[in-house]
Amino acid sequence: MKALGYTAAGPVDALVAFDAEQPEIGARDLLVAVRGISVNPVDVKVRERASPEQGHKVLGYDAAGVVTAIGAEVTGYAVGDEVFYAGDVTRPGTNSELHVVDERIVGRKPTSLDFDEAAGMPLTSITAWELLFDSFRVVEGGGAGDALLVIGGAGGVGSILIQLAKKLTGLTVIATASRDETRDWVKKMGADHVIDHRQPLAAQVAALGLTPRYVASLTATDQHYAEILELIAPRGHITLIDDPQNLDIAPAKPKAITISWEFMFTRSMFGTADMDAQRDLLNRVSGMIDEGTLTSTVTERLGALTVESLRTAHTRQESGRVIGKQVLNGL
Repeated sequence: MKALGYTAAGPVDALVAFDAEQPEIGARDLLVAVRGISVNPVDVKVRERASPEQGHKVLGYDAAGVVTAIGAEVTGYAVGDEVFYAGDVTRPGTNSELHVVDERIVGRKPTSLDFDEAAGMPLTSITAWELLFDSFRVVEGGGAGDALLVIGGAGGVGSILIQLAKKLTGLTVIATASRDETRDWVKKMGADHVIDHRQPLAAQVAALGLTPRYVASLTATDQHYAEILELIAPRGHITLIDDPQNLDIAPAKPKAITISWEFMFTRSMFGTADMDAQRDLLNRVSGMIDEGTLTSTVTERLGALTVESLRTAHTRQESGRVIGKQVLNGL
């Protein structure tokens, strides 16, 4: 089968096309014919840092496609089902014609979206859902009277997090954006207030008369950390998804702040007992999309998946200026 990947970590031109063996499926696995994929910041991070021990490493974590075979113990899906999912960072990626994935982290594709657009939703939806409901432990319908600050609101995770918070909780949402187009985007996603992350955050939040209980730090945590501690409410909660080189938690003690990471691959990486929570939440998201409750966050369709288009997508990710999500056709 055709696949895209690399043999040594490095710049974007490390990505090449090659022929790979058809994957074997395990007892709980689905074999999926990939019809659409998305590119995320994690693709760039892995490509830059992680060389395979041998052969090619295939990237890609978001996918939508059609089930072509199932493992002996699969109970939730059948051949011909249309699915979408975010994959498993410990297994080969989705930039290939066929892909194997555990059924417990797979959802049914929204019928109202084509495969490309559907592929833009899983990773960011899982991340945002787990951040809001698992990390912050906000309950659906709760949160009234509290505020959530989303730093990096126009990115893929921020775009869906704002929507989930506004549709499923009573939280007041403050999102950061620094350009006209990103400010317009986060307002479209439902943000109640927009502030500029290129300017001091604490003063801008104070001017709104709000003291956020929750801060979702989706980018540049190390740059904003001191101000986050200044603006957050006592006994507040910070959840981050990026990778600051150093994070001193001692200054958080006076306010008794909780600090946690969200990493959507944790459940599949460690085979947790609640892996199927990702299947369930993806099915919720799929239903909300089809009902019109959630809006697609796809902003860039880059056409057929080729070496050239994948390199373009990676380069765009490296720029840090992607709004929403990028998607491509399957091989």
